[in-house]
Amino acid sequence: MVDLSVNLSGLTLDNPVIPASGTFGFGYEFAELYDINILGSFSFKGTTRDPRFGNPTPRIAECESGMINSVGLQNPGVEKVIAEELPKLKKCFHKPVIANVSGFSLDEYVTCCEKLDKEEQVGMLEVNISCPNVHGGGMSFGVCPDSAFEVTKAVKAVTKKPVYIKLSPNVTDITEIAVACEEAGADGLSLINTLLGMRIDLKTKKPVVANKMGGFSGKAIFPVALRMVYQVYEKVNIPIIGMGGVSSAEDVIEMMLAGATAVQVGAANLVNPYACRDIIESLPVTMEKYNINSLQEIIGGAHNG
Repeated sequence: MVDLSVNLSGLTLDNPVIPASGTFGFGYEFAELYDINILGSFSFKGTTRDPRFGNPTPRIAECESGMINSVGLQNPGVEKVIAEELPKLKKCFHKPVIANVSGFSLDEYVTCCEKLDKEEQVGMLEVNISCPNVHGGGMSFGVCPDSAFEVTKAVKAVTKKPVYIKLSPNVTDITEIAVACEEAGADGLSLINTLLGMRIDLKTKKPVVANKMGGFSGKAIFPVALRMVYQVYEKVNIPIIGMGGVSSAEDVIEMMLAGATAVQVGAANLVNPYACRDIIESLPVTMEKYNINSLQEIIGGAHNG
C-alpha cells in the first residue's frame, strides 16, 4: 500500500494535490461534479480587502499549449468571502482550506491576512506578492527582495497560521526573492505564478486581451516551473508548493523530486474539471510503476545525485 500523505508546516494532507487559486473558485462549484474531499486541500480564489470587478474583457487568450488570462483578481472582497463564501464551502469541504490573499498595499495584505487567519476553516495563508504596489510606483511586490521581505514580515506579525508566499517567475533571480521571504519568517513558498505573455489577433492586428498582456499558464510552462522549484529548493530550508503546467500524476512526482512538498494544479482544471480527481486516482499506480512507496520520501530526490 503506497503512502500519498505529505506534511505542510504541521498540516497533514491525505495527498499532495491542491487546485491552484483562481482555477477552482471557492470549491463548491466543483463539488457539484465530484466529492472534492478527495483533494489534499485547495487554494481558493484570490481575495482582496475590497470587492473587485476585475479587468475589462476580453480577459482570456488561448495558446497552443496553454492560455493567457488577465482576470484582474475579480472577487467579492474579504468581508463577503468570510460571511458568504466560507459558509457555503463548509457544507461540501471538510478539510482545512488555503486562503489566497492579494493586495495593492502593505495595509491591504495585513488586513486580509489578519481577518482570514481567524477563520476556523483556513489551514494556511497563501500570499500572492505578484500584485503592483500602488504606493511604490506600481512595481510588483514580488520582483524586489526588500519589498517581498516587507510584506512577509508584516503578514507574519498579525497571523498565527502558516504563511506561504507565492512567488512571481517574472524576475531575474527567483532564489533572491525566496531567500528574502524565508529570512522574513515565511513558513513556506508557492511557485510559480504565471509568466507574462500576450497574443495578437491577426485580423484586427490588436492584442487579443483587453489589458494587452496577461498571465501565461498551462503545460508549456512546466519545464520553467520545475527549474525554478529545483533552484529554490537548493537555497531555502522551508517547504515549497510547486505549480506551473502540472497536468498528470507523472508531473506531480517530477515536481516533488525537484523539491516540492505539495503540488498545485491550475490551468488543467479549466480544460478538464476532473483533472485533480483523475491525478489523485492515478497517483498510486504511477508510484508503483516507479517503485515509490511514500511520496514524503521522494521530496527533493533529484538533488541527491
